[in-house]
Amino acid sequence: MDDWQDRLLLRELIENWAIWRDAGFWDKFRTVWHDDGRMMATWTQGTADEFIEMNRQGWARGVSILHFLGGFNCEIAGNRAVTQTKMTISQRGEVHGVLVDVVCTGRFLDFLEKRDGKWGMCLRQPIYEKDRMDPVGPSVAIELDQAVLDEFPTGYQHLAYLQSQVGYSVKKDMPGLKGPEVEALYATGAEWLAGKSITWAGHAWG
Repeated sequence: MDDWQDRLLLRELIENWAIWRDAGFWDKFRTVWHDDGRMMATWTQGTADEFIEMNRQGWARGVSILHFLGGFNCEIAGNRAVTQTKMTISQRGEVHGVLVDVVCTGRFLDFLEKRDGKWGMCLRQPIYEKDRMDPVGPSVAIELDQAVLDEFPTGYQHLAYLQSQVGYSVKKDMPGLKGPEVEALYATGAEWLAGKSITWAGHAWG
């Protein structure tokens, strides 16, 4: 029963992340993170508090980023867990004067720990599998700079194109469906479940 309860609590935490972040419920959103929690995103990498503040600022400027969740997998070892959740990231913005929607499909891979009886997020690393860009107006066409598009991995190149157009500096080596970056992430997840100290993107836990 304890195992199933933990799985339900972890799924609830993952769902709360998406709902509270997209609704702008920042105080509630902070509760899903431990104090040393960190977020790795294409457009920002840092502590949970830094991520929340950047989201507040983006929200105030009209940046529109929404999330939708799908299938969920959970591995628990004592007070540690690694979860994977199918997701889409949907962002709307202007590219070369054209209003577009970008939809990126992937997974959230999360490192979580139970402390003082409460699960919290230590690290969220998205895996970016594929994406596309579409003009919001059905009769509008858009031409992208292929050289700029090719600077980014195929899993999130359209998302990165839009985010760079609206002023963000986009990280260019995020994990995708295949490759050394995602294999390193899986290996780090296994170390986390084994109770070892881990380092990811220069930061340590455990």
